[in-house]
Amino acid sequence: MKFLHWMVLFLLLTINAVAAHRFLCTDSNGGKVAVVAADGSIEWEYACAHPQDCWALANGNYLFCHSGGAIEMTSAQQIVWEYKAPEKTEVHACQPLSDGRVLVVECGPSRILEVGRDGKIAKEIKLTPPPATVSLHDQYRGVRKTRDGHYLVCRKGEHRVEELDGEGHVLRAIAVPGDVHEVVQLANRHLLISCGDGHKLIELDEQEKVVWAVNENDIPGNPLRLMAGLQRLPNGNTIFCNYLGHGHLGEQPHFFELTPDKKVVWEFTDHLHFKTVNQIQLLDVPGDASKGEILR
Repeated sequence: MKFLHWMVLFLLLTINAVAAHRFLCTDSNGGKVAVVAADGSIEWEYACAHPQDCWALANGNYLFCHSGGAIEMTSAQQIVWEYKAPEKTEVHACQPLSDGRVLVVECGPSRILEVGRDGKIAKEIKLTPPPATVSLHDQYRGVRKTRDGHYLVCRKGEHRVEELDGEGHVLRAIAVPGDVHEVVQLANRHLLISCGDGHKLIELDEQEKVVWAVNENDIPGNPLRLMAGLQRLPNGNTIFCNYLGHGHLGEQPHFFELTPDKKVVWEFTDHLHFKTVNQIQLLDVPGDASKGEILR
């Protein structure tokens, strides 16, 4: 009876999994991609090594990358498209594009690729390699192609975002207070940036002035840990992942939904099934991800 008592107490303390939204997410340390229903139950999951980025597509499939490449998969777990990266390479970002290609970024070779439906490389953008002091794992995160054909590159280990034109020429470089994990261009052309172990989110206007920020201690009782994936919602709220690695497993909610005035309207906690949720896409937000209609 005593064991049963403690087991019930453990479940009460570790599961707060009543979700306000149905969502897709990656759990890097947990080694899986998952779809979670609005009631918090897991309705779909797929195991892979260190998944970092994920998208729900208009055709009902899921696109995600893992350390060794990227996969598009049906809800029945049939692989319909795949890119396998070379040895000594890590892939930590992917994105569906409007022409059917998939963008991936490779740590190691230092390049952005647009891969066709036939699995062949249709376009390659060579990036300036980071300094030798930056490890392969820490080179890049959250690279995105914008609607105007530019590329936003999170140079994680260099604490910098670069904007490149369609041919790969650097248009500007923006210093970021932390090991940047995600950059999203909003409809007003502002940049929403997650700052990794800088413990904050920032929104920059076109003059690179901070017009909104969430700082480490802005959420009472929940200091920001490593800021990873995020999504700006149509109502102006922001979903962001509070990655709990680096010594914080099981301590806090995995992610929050925050209003523009920084009020928490939803948080999600399930330490029984998830370790480190690092990317998320809400599945009750309408839009075609390949057309840039999902802001993440």
